[in-house]
Amino acid sequence: MSMKVGGGSANDKHPDGGGGPDRSNGPSSLPLPHPEEESYDIRIARDGTWFHNGDPIRRIELAKLFSTVLKRDDAGDYWLITPVERGRIVVEDSPFVAVEMTVSGSGADQILSFRTNLDHWVEAGPDHPIRVADHPETGEPSPYIEIKSRLEARILRPVFYDMVERAETRRTEAGQTEAGETEVGVWSNKVFFALGRLPGD
Repeated sequence: MSMKVGGGSANDKHPDGGGGPDRSNGPSSLPLPHPEEESYDIRIARDGTWFHNGDPIRRIELAKLFSTVLKRDDAGDYWLITPVERGRIVVEDSPFVAVEMTVSGSGADQILSFRTNLDHWVEAGPDHPIRVADHPETGEPSPYIEIKSRLEARILRPVFYDMVERAETRRTEAGQTEAGETEVGVWSNKVFFALGRLPGD
């Protein structure tokens, strides 16, 4: 794979080791030209590590660079797209991991800021919503925050526990959920994000 984004290629490693025609299976709603489709052996593991040809990309600067051309289409497929080429990549869970949270303010004026494994900082709010998905078999919650359009970060368990410690409860409105339920969630930028629900009495 020889994809170029600025300078360097995907298999660059630190010295210490450490316009083709449109295709029906391409991104369906991305406002971009239709460059040639390439075959990339790139994978983002659940812990946020980027791999190329089975080897981890050890230079975080290179992973950051690739993340700037990462897109997700309507079908949920992930692509690296530049003006001259594009190709699908494999993402095991989400492309980013939220590894740190800072808090300022309180109540509805509280602001939760999250840092990803690639050093993106975002404030949870209308533009960066938080959601919690339950595992269909175990029921274990998996929290996420949207970093940029359709691209999310999985919130690490210790960060999620910190969120839960700061959570508030509020009674759900009629018609939103089952009668008598109480939401447990957090405020950020005047938006209440539900983390879970408690059954009614």
